[in-house]
Amino acid sequence: MLHHIELWVPDMGRAARSWGWLLERLGYTPYQDWPDGRSWRLGETYIVFERSPALTADRHERLRPGLNHLAFHVRGPAELDALVAEASEHGWTLLFPDRHPHAGGPDHYAAYLEDEDGFEAELVAGREAAPDGGAEG
Repeated sequence: MLHHIELWVPDMGRAARSWGWLLERLGYTPYQDWPDGRSWRLGETYIVFERSPALTADRHERLRPGLNHLAFHVRGPAELDALVAEASEHGWTLLFPDRHPHAGGPDHYAAYLEDEDGFEAELVAGREAAPDGGAEG
């Protein structure tokens, strides 16, 4: 089981606004809070966002070696669609809008979101009836 993930971010306020909204909508609860960081927890796993003084850049680049994205389960297509509809209000941009929600392939109902600092979150709908009548997940 994964213990925790720590992401260094260039702006703690932006990270808390975008990631805090998303994680809390996905069932995570605030866990730790200090001047340069925050974390959210679900079960035994938590995700940390920290503005470290040792940062050497001001934007994450998901196409370089290292972390590409974090992927999260979402209960189903309706929840995924609701999250996508609200995401821009919280600093997220939908990636691959021309292929959404099947950018990952015809049998993959998902959304790919990027925050203002270049971090990507993939939301993957669970197995329930999709809006077009097919099973997704």
